[in-house]
Amino acid sequence: RLPLSSPSPPQRCCLLSQVSVKGKASAVSLLQLATFSGRCVLVRLLTFRNAQLPLPEGLVGVLSDPRVLKVGVGCYEDGKRLTHDHGLTLSCTVDLRYLALRQRQAVLNNGLSLKSLAADLLNITLDKSLELRCSDWEADVLTQEQMVYAAHDAQISVALFFHLLGMNTEPRLPAEGESVFVQLASCCQGLVDVPFRARYNGEGEEGERRRRSRKSTVESPESGDQQVPDPRRNKRKPLGVGYSARKSPLYDNCFLHAPDGQPLCTCDKKKAKWYLEKGIGELVSDDPFVVRLLFEPSGRPDSQKDYYLTAKENVCVVCGKADSYIRKNIVPHEYRRHFPAEMKDHNSHDILLLCTSCHAASNVHDGVLKQRLAEEHSAPQGCEEGIRLLEDADRRRVRSAARALLSASGGMPQSRKEELLSVIQSFFCNGQQEVTQDMLQRAAALETRIFNESYVPHGLKVVQVYAERSLRGLMELECCWRQHFLTSMQPRHLPPLWSVNHNHDKYLRKYGEDLQIQLN
Repeated sequence: RLPLSSPSPPQRCCLLSQVSVKGKASAVSLLQLATFSGRCVLVRLLTFRNAQLPLPEGLVGVLSDPRVLKVGVGCYEDGKRLTHDHGLTLSCTVDLRYLALRQRQAVLNNGLSLKSLAADLLNITLDKSLELRCSDWEADVLTQEQMVYAAHDAQISVALFFHLLGMNTEPRLPAEGESVFVQLASCCQGLVDVPFRARYNGEGEEGERRRRSRKSTVESPESGDQQVPDPRRNKRKPLGVGYSARKSPLYDNCFLHAPDGQPLCTCDKKKAKWYLEKGIGELVSDDPFVVRLLFEPSGRPDSQKDYYLTAKENVCVVCGKADSYIRKNIVPHEYRRHFPAEMKDHNSHDILLLCTSCHAASNVHDGVLKQRLAEEHSAPQGCEEGIRLLEDADRRRVRSAARALLSASGGMPQSRKEELLSVIQSFFCNGQQEVTQDMLQRAAALETRIFNESYVPHGLKVVQVYAERSLRGLMELECCWRQHFLTSMQPRHLPPLWSVNHNHDKYLRKYGEDLQIQLN
């Protein structure tokens, strides 16, 4: 499934948005074309390929035409898929996220996905439900819901393009001797056929070479619903290389007993010895290492069939490997850290041992679920600088101008020098004062990133959404991650009594469903 929009002469403006396929090996099956007038066409690419029919020459020409803008979210990356799957060339692409980051006045509360941009800038809610996104896009006949979904993606991206350029619904009449393409392309200078990076820094050709030299490790931001093959089966890329394994076992399987001899929990040897050193416990046996407390504990297990009373093996819970293991947070820390204290205290149930290879594989699978949560709850993820700090285009222009003036010495043409000086003058003193050497130095060191005051970390935003349903909502989030681990990794050596619903009945008995949630 590939949403794309195409031009309608004479405007010749078109759009490309996300790719989504049914598994890694599936080819793009649907091409969506739309114009600013609202006309939309769906092209069943696989139907042409399966019938061994060539695609219409007009379609192929539009996609490769360097004077037809294709705009959308992830359009450069989507073009690579078109080339790989169907041998099509896609040129003259512009990623809407770059245009959004250039707009200082744009308020981006929810991130940079197509759904988030539509909500923030156009006040339009796109249906991005998992059921619809992952429906059968290779069916003989698409449903009405599928066709509407595909058309909306293309049409919304066209609307976003003109909105971000301040042109409302269509381009204004060009000046005499100027084509519509020149008019629109002039607004996208430096952004044509550039792969998106969350932290846009306009590095030019040298930065682009560095970007191309790096191997991509993730799919485009819009492709979070794709199935991920097991990374451990890739023989050419061994997983876990560079991970720092534990130097000592995690489980010492020491036991703490109440004064009356009732088992309370297992613990590590350091903690057990602490009770002895403080004189508040006495040694019962060395093997197993058992310490009986000399005071009444604050709580006791509800029964002797309790997870914290079971001895645990120091092996990878997935494959059983007995060395090179590290701790794995089943509910990632970026979510757990925001849970209320009632759901965090003395809770080691969701910390398991994985060997370095299984740990790396699990992280790959976790990324898929994180992206799904990001899309479903408008909670963008990525590097914090990419969203938390936005690039101020005006400040960057001033800094570049100052650095050019300081490094040019006497070799710069006077007309260019005056042009750069006017940029600095208008920024610092509204054109009312001469540019001094001190002003040049300050401009050359200008900070170009501005803090996005609307930014909320991905983990906190997801937890906030689930916390709206109080305790049951947060328990659902816990279940989601635990079940995800079971499904994606299929562990064969889990500790006894490990459960997807661990402690949930206890929470409801102790705090009730209407617990007042205070997030951290």
